[in-house]
Amino acid sequence: MTADRTRLRDSLASGRPLTWVLTGDSITHGLIHTRGARNYVDHLHELIRGDLGRVQDVVINTAITGWRADLILDDFTRRVSSWSPDVVTLMIGTNDCTTVWLDPPIDADVFRDSVAEFVRRVRAAGAIPVLQTPPAIDLLHAPDRERIGDFAQRIRDVAAEHDVILVDQHVAFTEFSEGTGPGNEGMPWGLLDDAFHPNAAGHALLALGLARELGLDEDPSAVLTDLAARVAVARHPQWPPA
Repeated sequence: MTADRTRLRDSLASGRPLTWVLTGDSITHGLIHTRGARNYVDHLHELIRGDLGRVQDVVINTAITGWRADLILDDFTRRVSSWSPDVVTLMIGTNDCTTVWLDPPIDADVFRDSVAEFVRRVRAAGAIPVLQTPPAIDLLHAPDRERIGDFAQRIRDVAAEHDVILVDQHVAFTEFSEGTGPGNEGMPWGLLDDAFHPNAAGHALLALGLARELGLDEDPSAVLTDLAARVAVARHPQWPPA
């Protein structure tokens, strides 16, 4: 168990109120593409303050659509430190990897350094950093983001080098696509609203992965049961049988 996992486990066991800050880009922002359903931050909020009964905890979403790692660093005070967080999660990379918007495109190693700097600043603020890789996407319809796998790997590299809790959402989405039968061309279509924004089922899978890695899934939970059912329906649309 990493030092951060031990610290998080002890913080949860202590019963003291915690402040959770989740930041990133449009996927964490969670607008439009859930079609009125809750996004993964909303699910986490319900799990923490509802099922787990941590009513004095605060769950804050500071993500902004279209943002990148360098922009978050430039606005770190507002996005992160001003909230005096105990736990900070970052999901980033979907915009950073594009080869269209930016001239020149962001180098993958520069991106890695930005993520590492984010981790350093979170720890300097006294909080526990949590890194999430971006979900896998439909590259057929978003070819400008063909580097997303490389950027996801850079996040894994930072997590390994700096002993950070990692939620590998990219792998989770890839494994989902491999389990939905022939014809999907390796893309997690059942989890997407467009080429790279998760739909309601996609956000359910994101929430499940985050809850598992943060140790929030140890007790029976109506929220987690419902999320698992949403993902099951996306994988097998005829489930449950009529």
